[in-house]
Amino acid sequence: MAESLRYDLAVVGSGSAAFATAIEARRRDASVVMIEHGTVGGTCVNVGCIPSKALLAAADARHVALDQHFPGIATTAAGVDMAALVDGKDAIVGVLRHEKYEELAGLYGFDIIQGHARFVAGPILEVNGERIRAEHYVIATGSSPWAPPIPGLDETGYLTSTTAMELDRVPSSLVVIGGGFVGLEQGQLFSRLGSAVSLVVRRRIAPVEEPEISRALTAIFSEEGIDIRSEATVAKVVRENGRVVISLDAGASHEELRAEALLVATGRRPNTTDIGLDAVGVTVGSRGEVIVDDELRTANPRIFAAGDVTGHPQFVYVAGKHGGIVADNAIDEAHRRVDYRTLPKVTFTSPAIASVGMTDEEANAQGFACECRVLPLTQVPRAIVNRDTRGVAKIVAERASGRVLGVHLLAEGAGDAILAAVYALEGGLTVEQLATAWTPYLTMAEAIKLTAQSFTREVAALSCCAS
Repeated sequence: MAESLRYDLAVVGSGSAAFATAIEARRRDASVVMIEHGTVGGTCVNVGCIPSKALLAAADARHVALDQHFPGIATTAAGVDMAALVDGKDAIVGVLRHEKYEELAGLYGFDIIQGHARFVAGPILEVNGERIRAEHYVIATGSSPWAPPIPGLDETGYLTSTTAMELDRVPSSLVVIGGGFVGLEQGQLFSRLGSAVSLVVRRRIAPVEEPEISRALTAIFSEEGIDIRSEATVAKVVRENGRVVISLDAGASHEELRAEALLVATGRRPNTTDIGLDAVGVTVGSRGEVIVDDELRTANPRIFAAGDVTGHPQFVYVAGKHGGIVADNAIDEAHRRVDYRTLPKVTFTSPAIASVGMTDEEANAQGFACECRVLPLTQVPRAIVNRDTRGVAKIVAERASGRVLGVHLLAEGAGDAILAAVYALEGGLTVEQLATAWTPYLTMAEAIKLTAQSFTREVAALSCCAS
């Protein structure tokens, strides 16, 4: 075994959490090494946020061309060259990976070692026959797509959110198992590229969102031709004559779906196998997630974890926030804590889902006496002039004080508009304050103000630009 390399901080992984940690640590003049066994950049830039949203934007462009609803405008769209779309996606990924990840190691002055890292007692990391010693370590190994133990699934073969974005042609038909954000985004993506898509979900689509949003999105997907099989489970999967046959149990009924391809979008599991966590006293949960306290410290006080590997909300901005917290706590003993009370969530369907704070059900479970309002987008001028009034806005408030507890949107541009609600919850605003705040006219963010006004006024009786 070679002589040990020594650093202030050693980071296992090279995704968003890892880079945020390394950058913040280097700003404090700490020496940093990053170990990566695969492609630098992790999930978001390589196989997650960036490539999926690039393809979603392309699919949306085709959908708009095929479903033009403005009078006096005529558009058409031909078939899809999937290989060309994937090449274009790969080009964007390559540029961003180089500029936002690979180049930054040199800019900030930290080392990246290619190889498989494994903890041994010490704690020490072994990589490529070398030993790495550090004052503190960070596990930032991310997560990978997970498939449930469905009989016949492995033998039949299936797509994941990663492999689906590498196809060289659009499948004529596709069954998607899963109604969370990945299943919804990928299902609508391939539907708009020309696949006949069926979604199979245990309960309802968007199960963690408000039921009004789930119902509205179900109607929208159905209008677009997506077949939704709710409250259904997959009993088995086989391949017959080149097609996938999915046997469903839906209550008392049993039926089969047949398709060219199957996409399993049932969540992700942390990457924690074969990295020697037992040797250094780091504990994991039932899904393989590294158990951390609210300072992101593991059971070993010298080892932290950040990002998807913790089992915390799987958003790239959570991973980035984790990185900054870990660097502060490891280098400066800052004792910063994670606080998700105003964490926004966005699902990039069209229209998009965006929310922050508690749902009605969550607020009641926490003992709040709540009052809610739901506003259809038919009352929102921006949606009217866009000729797309599909969607709703909902505000959950504490009845006694009027304090806003949650804001939930289904609308085009919802991901941008939700930032206003994040600030409202950060500032502890009431619905009255939201209802009287300055709001630019003809923006989707106005839906939040109008929903707040609906607590005390009849929005349909207001003039279009009433304050």
